[in-house]
Amino acid sequence: MARPTAQVLALLGLLQSGGVRTMAELAERLGVEPRTVRRYVSHLVDLDVPVESVRGRYGGYRLAAGYRLPPLMFSDDEALAVLLGLVAGRRAGLATATGTAGETAAAKIRRVLPSRIADRLDAVLQSLAFTTEPDDFPAPQADVLLTVAEAVRQHRPISLQYTSRNGRRSVRALHPFGLVNHAGRWYVIGADPDIGEDRTLRLDRIADARTLPGSFEPPAGNDPAGHLLTSMAQAPYRHAVSLRIQGTHEQIRRQLPASIAEVREGADEGWHDVEIRAESLDWLPTVLAALDLPFVIERPDELRDRVVALAERLAASGRRGSPRS
Repeated sequence: MARPTAQVLALLGLLQSGGVRTMAELAERLGVEPRTVRRYVSHLVDLDVPVESVRGRYGGYRLAAGYRLPPLMFSDDEALAVLLGLVAGRRAGLATATGTAGETAAAKIRRVLPSRIADRLDAVLQSLAFTTEPDDFPAPQADVLLTVAEAVRQHRPISLQYTSRNGRRSVRALHPFGLVNHAGRWYVIGADPDIGEDRTLRLDRIADARTLPGSFEPPAGNDPAGHLLTSMAQAPYRHAVSLRIQGTHEQIRRQLPASIAEVREGADEGWHDVEIRAESLDWLPTVLAALDLPFVIERPDELRDRVVALAERLAASGRRGSPRS
């Protein structure tokens, strides 16, 4: 590569790092005179790279939004960070239904990496282990995600083509005031203007999203993540469990997070009232044992029987001697 071309690309890399770069800074970083910097800027403009001139005492040059994506310049660490982010994002359920875009983006970056960096990246990926297996997370359509996110930011109502859990399809209007990714799944939180109630909808069940005319005011103290966790804890399930647990709020939350249980201060000092809704009671006895706190089961009786059975099995195992050789 001829040196002027390399310098023009180096200038592009400096501008892509963000902010306004003064003429003096650019000249020093490139090791050239200010007039040469101006010539390099002209080369970028000729290539349709949107470089803006900023006047004033602290003026210089900066990149503006363009109608097409200019060549991107990454440092070694930046390229490595992007690739590792793509790998982690796929495992965490942050990809969209057009997940191949992430794979092709990773392939493009991987293909142009210098061999020394590519070898280091391969070493990371080949030696990296995860404590959990990747889940097959349902992913939303990219255009649905972008439309919903824009409506949330601009406080615009939207129309959704939605498929419920039981397979029923409908067209719904929503005033979206939050977008949340929880446990690998995407959710939109909003108010249903037809019934005047809040709704939590999974984005992967939305086939189409369209912005509607008008605007709305989001609720005061808007907390989409907290709203999602509360709605999950209050969702109708087969079993309604009521407990009283002696301990601090923090101790209880270590085993019973907000997505599983509602925790409120009880009438007796040091005790908390806990409400849980669950499809199955099989997992609860071991969780309550792991709390290592005094508790009272108010309902259902079936859970009380399961806890007693677990305690008896543990006691029997504790009394059992070690096997003789």
